[in-house]
Amino acid sequence: MSALLSHEQTLQLISAAQNGDEQAKEELIEKNIPLVKSIVKGYLGRGTEYEDLFQLGSLGLLKAILHYDASFEVRFSTYAVPLISGEIKRFLRNDGPVKVSRVLRENAAKAYRAAEQLKKELGREPTTAELAKAAGMTEEDLIECTEASRAPLSIDEPLCPDSDATLLDTLSVSEDEHTINRLLIRQLLAQFSPRERQVIMLRYFGDKTQSQIAALIGVSQVQVSRILKSSLQKMRDAI
Repeated sequence: MSALLSHEQTLQLISAAQNGDEQAKEELIEKNIPLVKSIVKGYLGRGTEYEDLFQLGSLGLLKAILHYDASFEVRFSTYAVPLISGEIKRFLRNDGPVKVSRVLRENAAKAYRAAEQLKKELGREPTTAELAKAAGMTEEDLIECTEASRAPLSIDEPLCPDSDATLLDTLSVSEDEHTINRLLIRQLLAQFSPRERQVIMLRYFGDKTQSQIAALIGVSQVQVSRILKSSLQKMRDAI
């Protein structure tokens, strides 16, 4: 575990970060991640995924870095706590649970019953095609209802198993959020295999679609989707 910063070191890094030093900004974020995690734990169980709360808390931390003034005569961590909590509280106050239509709920229940029956008959998990046929719906409708019945997606989660798009792709991301994302991804990439790192770099840094990645590395699009999904799960577990 890296050593904690002294008050004087923190002030020096804050000054540098406020003057455009990206390395100082990233070091402050990295050193204060335990603080963000401890605050996030207090907001679990309210219908929002841990990783999304963590990113909100990290954004609050970044705001604290950019607005802290030594004349406040409080330690940086004391100043940062209400800003970190404030970002999370504001999100929870303004964003209620996603409403799922009655038809989607009914289709999801039908798909669940069909899946349980097929597992007994086949002795294994049914494929998407098998399940869609047993439930009397198209594969597209099956994916839609099962995804809608789950907990809200993380911003990095694929919108559906065969989709190239993620929620992150649909959002306008600020430079501050990019700083947080770059730091976290750089810390987490080391735990991945060479193939996983290659796919992640092509998808999120090379702006390639799943189909393009599949063609470049010589695998199927389904395999690319699985690699991305498992890699994102590793990231969530690490966070």
